[in-house]
Amino acid sequence: MLVTIETLKEAYYSIRSNFLRSLLTLLIIAIGITCLVGILTAIDAILFSMSSNFNRLGANSIAIRPAEQTISTVKSGRKSKRSENITFEQALKFKERFRTSGASVALDTWCKGNVEIKFGELKTNPTFQIRGIDENYVIASAFELERGRNFGTNETNKIIIGSEVVKFLFDDNYDKALGKTLIVDGNRYNVIGALKQKGSGSGDNADKRVYIPIDLARKLYGYEDQNINIAIAVQNPSYVDATIESAIGLMRVVRDLRPVDENDFEIKKSDSVLNTLKEMTSTLRWATVVIAMLTLLGASIGLMNIMLVSVTERTREIGVRKSLGATSNNILLQFMTEAVVICIMGGIVGILLGIGIGFLVTILIKGKFFIPWAWMLLGIVICVFVGIVAGLYPALKAARLDPIESLRYE
Repeated sequence: MLVTIETLKEAYYSIRSNFLRSLLTLLIIAIGITCLVGILTAIDAILFSMSSNFNRLGANSIAIRPAEQTISTVKSGRKSKRSENITFEQALKFKERFRTSGASVALDTWCKGNVEIKFGELKTNPTFQIRGIDENYVIASAFELERGRNFGTNETNKIIIGSEVVKFLFDDNYDKALGKTLIVDGNRYNVIGALKQKGSGSGDNADKRVYIPIDLARKLYGYEDQNINIAIAVQNPSYVDATIESAIGLMRVVRDLRPVDENDFEIKKSDSVLNTLKEMTSTLRWATVVIAMLTLLGASIGLMNIMLVSVTERTREIGVRKSLGATSNNILLQFMTEAVVICIMGGIVGILLGIGIGFLVTILIKGKFFIPWAWMLLGIVICVFVGIVAGLYPALKAARLDPIESLRYE
């Protein structure tokens, strides 16, 4: 232990005596580690936030959408074409006939975006959406009512509002919002329910929406081939696959597909998009590691150059130490320790900066920050490795110096 402490002290004094050169190399290493830890931490924070949002959307929900079909053309080769929309009649027929135990079918459709909502003299920014939904949508989408009730059948001029509406118009007072009359896109609605805050995900803020009955939505915003989204909420996760099979069979009947026809619709689990994103971020992680390693490769070359210069400048010192009894292993250990210490110091600075970047990203996405212990450990391990690789050749050169020739060196 005494040898280790003395070696560390000598490494510190040597680094301090060549402060500027050591600082520049340290900063290059810090930049590489910052990229590594910062980007990986940011990716984890984004994935964690998205996972939370998808869980709140309902882990066992199934969505049915028109499929993207690839067709061949003479002029442009192959291109994608969206299948025909799911009409209200088809969606309603599916909902009426679907009888799988423990599952409920919800219908919704997009009505209009960029609308403002008025209450008396108050009004919101024109950044809100109107969606038409049925009585099962709230359950299928894993929304929770903070106050009020859900839609029933045959509702007219009723509305359920998101938390942002309550915040803008009623100062976050949910009790104050119930029963009030709002003007949305020129139409009057009576507030019967207000949803809990759900947050944003994939660029869409569910809290900045208002919901009207789907029958009313078709009268006000409907058109001939308006697409209706179908969602199926499954209570038991083990029944998801069976539910999908039943949904495919019934949807083919509803869409009047022949046995030889391919499905012109697609069914997605609520976690399928998240899994795709995880696969994409896995590639991004590897790209980040490669970029960081290339940066650290440049830093290791710079460090090796500094250590070689240091060996030349301290040739006489090495001769004195050997003449006083220092072995080649002592000299080797000394120079290796200096290289590793510089790398670790740079790594610590890089880790702190990387954590700062990850924390900033977490604040921007309003997610939950956690300390990236795995990436911190990876950063330190890489720094030690770089220090060993960069310091090995200079240390060997120093250890092999002849003490007599070293003492003669000027």
